[in-house]
This record gives sequence, C-alpha cells and structure tokens, in this order.
Amino acid sequence: MTTATTGPTTARGAVGTAHTRVEGRDKVTGAARYAGEIPFADLAHGWLVLSTVARGRVRAIETEPVLAMPGVLAVLHHGNAPRVETDYIGLLGMPPDPTAAVFQQDRVAHAGWPVALVVAETSEQAREAAEALVVTYDEEPHDTELTTGHPGAHPAGGVMPGETAKGDLTAGLAASAVVVDEEYTTPEEHHSMMEPHAATARWDGGRLEVVDSNQGTTWVQSELASMFSLDASAVRVRSEHIGGGFGSKGLRAHQVAAVMAATELQRPVRVVMTRRQMFSLAGYRSPTVQRVRLGADADGRLRALEHRSLNQTSTVYEFVEPSAGVARVMYDADAHHTANEVTPLDVPSPTFMRAPGEAPGSFAIESALDELAERCGVDPIELRLRNEPEVGPVSGLPFSSRNLEACFREGARRFGWAERDPRPGVRRDGRWLLGTGTAAASFHSGAGPSTALVTAEADGSFTVRIAAADIGTGARTALTLVAADALEVAPERVRVRIGDSDFGPAMIAGGSMGTRSWAWAITAAAAELRERLALGADIPADGITVRSDTTEALGRLAQKERHSFGAQFAEVAVDTATGEVRVRRMLGIFAAGRIVNPLTARNQLVGGMVWGISMALHEEAVRDRASGALYAPDLAGYHVATNADVGDIQADWVDDPDPDDPVGIKGVGEIGIVGAAAAVANAVRHATGVRHRSLPIRPDRVLAAGVPGAGGGTDA
Repeated sequence: MTTATTGPTTARGAVGTAHTRVEGRDKVTGAARYAGEIPFADLAHGWLVLSTVARGRVRAIETEPVLAMPGVLAVLHHGNAPRVETDYIGLLGMPPDPTAAVFQQDRVAHAGWPVALVVAETSEQAREAAEALVVTYDEEPHDTELTTGHPGAHPAGGVMPGETAKGDLTAGLAASAVVVDEEYTTPEEHHSMMEPHAATARWDGGRLEVVDSNQGTTWVQSELASMFSLDASAVRVRSEHIGGGFGSKGLRAHQVAAVMAATELQRPVRVVMTRRQMFSLAGYRSPTVQRVRLGADADGRLRALEHRSLNQTSTVYEFVEPSAGVARVMYDADAHHTANEVTPLDVPSPTFMRAPGEAPGSFAIESALDELAERCGVDPIELRLRNEPEVGPVSGLPFSSRNLEACFREGARRFGWAERDPRPGVRRDGRWLLGTGTAAASFHSGAGPSTALVTAEADGSFTVRIAAADIGTGARTALTLVAADALEVAPERVRVRIGDSDFGPAMIAGGSMGTRSWAWAITAAAAELRERLALGADIPADGITVRSDTTEALGRLAQKERHSFGAQFAEVAVDTATGEVRVRRMLGIFAAGRIVNPLTARNQLVGGMVWGISMALHEEAVRDRASGALYAPDLAGYHVATNADVGDIQADWVDDPDPDDPVGIKGVGEIGIVGAAAAVANAVRHATGVRHRSLPIRPDRVLAAGVPGAGGGTDA
C-alpha cells in the first residue's frame, strides 16, 4: 500500500482546461442507466405505505385483503419485519436516523412515517395494493410549529460546537455607537433533485448487493452492514449514475425496506420513492429563526457580534442546521457570541442540504451587515472589508488562504458597483423599481480519508477505481483530468470507474470535499505507479495496480481555517403594482482553490446561485397545523426557480490554489448558494427601501410591506 504525500504538483495541461463530461454521450443517449432503471431477473417491487397521522400508534394493519390482491407477495410492517440494529455510530460519526430503521415499532413520529411495505410482482400492483392497505391509528396531539421560546428548545452541537463565546457582549453592545438587533427567518426547504431515491437489493451467493442512488457507496455499505449485523465485506453497494443529491442521498427508509424484503422473499426487490414520499422521507432543510445583534463604532468596525440560530428537528433524531457557524468564520469582534439551538417537534428529520448552515446563516448575517452599513453610512463592501479578521474569529487559527477582498474588488469592478446610487427607491424602469445588493460567501474546505486503485494496463491505458460519487457535479470528468496529469498522459488514456464500495473506502460526495478527497488519493496512487513503471517493470496481462490511502497524510495537516470565499452581486426589479421581484442579473466571484474543470465548475457555481434566487424568492414548504403534514408536497405546490425566473447569471473566480493540497483544490459544490439569497434580499431593500427579513420574498409580502408609489414602507 502506498502512503499519500502532500505538496502541490506541477500543472501538466489537463487540470484547468475545459473538458466536456466523459459520460456525457451515455447520458444524452440513454445508455447511462440510473438506479431505478437497471434490469434484474425475477425482480419484485416494493411500495412504501406512510402514516396519515402526525403522532400516535399503529393500532391495526389489515393485511389479509391486500395479500389476496393480484401479484402481491408480502406486506412488511412492525409485526413481522426483521429486527435491525440501531445502537451504533455511523461512518459520518453520527448515530443513524431511526426513520431509516423501518417497521421496528408501532410508534408514529410524524406524518409520512413509514408503517408498511407492500411487495408485488409489478410496480403497478404494489402501488394499488399499498393504496388499498387499511391502517388504523391511535392518534395523539401533535406539535409541528417552530417558535421562539418553545420549552423544548436547547443548545446543540451537531457538526460544530453548540455555543461559543468570548468577551462581554452586553458591555460591547452598550459601548457601540450603532446597534443592529433583528430577527431573520427562513422556511422549510426541500432538495427536489430530478432523480427520486431508488434502490434494488438482492442476495447473491450469500452476499448482499444493493444498487442504489446515493452520495457515497461505502457510507451506505457501512450503515447497512451495521444495521443488519453483517461484515462490511458481505455487503456491496453500487451507484454509478446519480440524478442529483444535494445532501439527501444517504441511508433512507427505502434501502432498508428493500433489503428486508429481499431477505424475506429471497429475490431482488426494488423500492423507489414517489415525489410526494420524498417530502416526508428524504430529509429537508429545517426552517430557522435567527437573531443577529451587531454593535459597531460609527465607522462600522464591529465591537460586538451575536448570532443565535434555532431550527427544528424530529422527536426521534437530533439534526442541527448550524447557521450560526457562518459568523465564526466571517467577522470578528471583541465580544463574539454564537449559538445553535434545536427544538424537537413532530416532524420528519431534517438533513444536510446544499451548504447546510451556511445558506440560511449567510442570509441572516449578511442582511444584518447590510443594515449596519446603511445605519453607519458606509458602503456595504467597504464595511465588510473593514471587518476582515486576521485569524479565525473563534478558533484563533490562521487561514490557509483568505481571498475575499480580491473577490469583492473584482466583482465590484465587473458589476459596476462604483456607479451605484446608495439611496434606496430612486432607480426606475417604467413600473419597475431597480436595486442592487451584495453579500459575502464562505464554505469550509476539507478532505476526508480515501483510498484509490490505479492500474497500468497492458495496452498502455490506465484504469482508476475509486468509490467516488458523481451526483451531477462532473466529478468523473474532473478525476479523469487529475489522473491524467498525475500519470503524465493524455486524458483519453485514462478510464475512471466510480460508485462501487468494492473499490475501498472513500469520502462521500458532500461538504464540498468529494473531488478534493478523491483527487488526493488518485494523485498519491499515480505517483507510486509512475515510480514503479520508471523502473522498467513489465506489465502483465492483468496490469500493475497500486493502492493509496490518504489517512496518514490528512492526519499530518496543520490545523488551519480552511475555506472557500466569494462575493455575490445581484440586480433586481420590483413591480410596484404586483409585488413581483425579478432578478435581472447576478455575478459571483469566488476564491475556491484551483479549478480542475472550468466547464463543470462554472456549472456548479451558477447552479448554486440559481438556488439562491430560488431560496430568496420561491421556496417554502408549509405545514398544516391541523394535520401536521405539508400542503401540496410535490413540484406543483413547492415552487422552485425555473428558466423564466433566471436572468443573466455569471460566475467566475480569482486565483486561489490551496498550498496544502496536492492539486490545489478547495471545492466548489456549495459556495455558489452561500450569500446569494442575501444579495437578492439586499437588492430588494435597495430597490424599495423596505427590508425583508423573512424568506421567501413573495409578491404578497412585498405588497403588504409597501413599496414607493404603492403606499406603505414597513420593514418585513
């Protein structure tokens, strides 16, 4: 086994050049098959049955009439399903969400809780039988509303400390010439990826095989092995093509249900979630209530900063949306306090969603910074740059690099910020009020231990095998370019195979760490392979293979604040008659490490910015207090930005290679959404003179708050 080493490599031509997706032709011709499309002999189909109450117990399940229906093979529920293990810590260092451990008890924790799986010969038969299954409940009163002052609210750590504090906040605020003390809210939001969750399970020669759509095959392999008390080597998970994930595609109820059914029937079983089921079982971004208090000198230099965030979680699993974490990186003050809190409610468990914490947290803190700039009479960009920290505001660690100022300077030049009239509500285009806004962005840059196999084939080509996941990001193509440079060959001589747990442990596609982690492992394996080939080794028919493991190399890294940064700019038009907000143009300039493939990287950044528009103006899942369920849980009732909502969007970057990474990578998957909603909201304020502190900024909210020419003018 080779040991990975650090130190930037010399560019050899492939990395940094635009390259179309290596699997692009397969995708557009239909040759690329997704998890729900792959054929299996003797395949049976499972259909999940979800609860219609938000809290209570299952009193009875009338299975006999359903079992008599055509094609029905089994009905699994809490009375007959296999028992599974839930007392373990998963690969990501967290216990599993009990929602995934289906049919283990009669308790119902939220509306849409899985209560049964109907298995039949065809998907149509399974659906018909599932809809005919009669389940009765002992219903109990439920609580699904997130409010401040809830008795169940408590500090929680999650992926970062629950609370941090330095300095005297009260004294700092009292001594400040200007104070901002406001509350900002964001709603429940859903991933809404194109491809639904789908999994097929089968036993093959005493080994469990799962063909899935997920963001990490070794992650799901580890979870299933632990849950079913199997050795990891007895479980194989494959996930070659994925139609989007955004944090949602980990271990869910459908995979566990498919394994249970395959075990009971001893034949392959496929379970695919419907779009409506995904709104209950696939996770979501929790709503947040955030309070930001800023105290500053008259020139806008911060003396006190407090950012407190409250999110909801389920009663069976604690998930923290760490929105207050943004302030721990972005801005310093003598008195600096942050806190993340959660409230358990009778709702589904939230989960990671593109830029968890940073996306909603940046809306609050970047809106508050804009309010402070206005009250101090300081340009919003200048105010942010005056509060640039020398080291991590909470950690005290040095930054590996921090090129936020370069992003703002370049973005301001290209956006035309210098020509901006700071007065709100003065620019018009007919009935439209025009405004511009900006916001800063940051996202953690990390890497996870990974292994890779690189083989020199007898025909002169090279094969890379790594349990990576390409969830639409272009990772497969980026890794081809990285491998080509590391091997000093043309990309056409490299084949990259991904999405198979048999290739060995590797980082998941999450936290903007995928490509960086996988590239590190591939670079290390390629370096050793080149050394062996340089010695003149003969290549046998089955090739020469080298395996790398980056665990030790990552452990030797010095502790630093490692982040990508960015500056977001937006121009909006607001209709004074209808309250409609249109984003006419956006510009994002990012410092996100060395860009491996400009074509797909720009795609990722623009995609994140489109999400920011969607977050600012459209996305909002609303729960019915009476039933505890969502209104219209589908893509007709849950609005996302479409082509008609997206104007001129441009994304670019400044030179920012990470000196501690072998390729210089940081990561671009999530930074594009961070700060985007705040930039739009700040632009709406500039256009109308009205501050909106609750997302989304719907037309009815714009009209209720008032706009110049239409009366009113109260911050919302």
